Amino acid sequence: MSHLLVLNKDEDTLSVVDLDTKQVIKTVPTSHNPHELVITPDGKKTYIACSLGNTIDIFDNQTLEITGHITHEQFDFPHGLDVTRDGRKLYLASTFSALLYIIDVESDTVEDVIPTHQTYSHMISFDPDQEKVYVPNIGSQNISVFDTATKEFTAVIPTGKGPEGIGVHPRGHHLYVANQDDDTLYVIDINTHEILFKRRIGHVPVRLVFSPDGKYALTANRESNDVSVILTEQRINETVRPWEIKRIPVGLWAGGIVFSPDGGYAYVANNKTNDISLIDMNTLKETERIDVGIHPDGIAYLK
Repeated sequence: MSHLLVLNKDEDTLSVVDLDTKQVIKTVPTSHNPHELVITPDGKKTYIACSLGNTIDIFDNQTLEITGHITHEQFDFPHGLDVTRDGRKLYLASTFSALLYIIDVESDTVEDVIPTHQTYSHMISFDPDQEKVYVPNIGSQNISVFDTATKEFTAVIPTGKGPEGIGVHPRGHHLYVANQDDDTLYVIDINTHEILFKRRIGHVPVRLVFSPDGKYALTANRESNDVSVILTEQRINETVRPWEIKRIPVGLWAGGIVFSPDGGYAYVANNKTNDISLIDMNTLKETERIDVGIHPDGIAYLK
């Protein structure tokens, strides 16, 4: 049985969606203003960044209940987060305090707090080897590069205006950045930090995810109410390049996106129509919607 976990920012809840019935089977109260979430690799718990509550909620995926909280005196809009592949460490970006947190997953305690020295450090993305963490700084128009071995920031990569959506291609060569304030996608060489490609996409792109096989990158374009489909290796005239091949209309204010593990479907949280769009990745069309709570955004696939 598979479920979607969907955060509803404007009613402080989490919706648990049964993907067989396409129905919400439980609505769970959270701390204030839940934005982003991540499921641990063992599937046992989910961490929920409640941004205006300055709290990380800990959700038990078996009992479907909130079982604990992580707080810190310097949390100021905790937001983007991810867990290492070995399940030992949680990395978290705190937007307004411009800090990167490393949290021990076993004890749920803060281990390290590292300043980014940038403005509005908002999301995070690991490289496939998890040697680097990339942090987009919305107010500084750049990406900070963090070395997980030395626990130091080692570089800053200039981007377009308002970088937010971010992801490293599964094969690890390219960093994709969606710049919400100039409606562009940058494709960056992760070794040289050279900007290889710039692409115009939809209006106000705020999220970016790759399909499990790396064939596609999807961006959620908040104010054009659609999803850009980027074929990461379009082959034409003996040239290989990333190229937007379609924009798929979805609900109002597209936000969080997640793929099913097999890559057959993508699920998009529509902030202003209070629903989830199901996109068939074989046809590249929206097939149906699932109603959830008010202002859904962060979304995760629980198998």
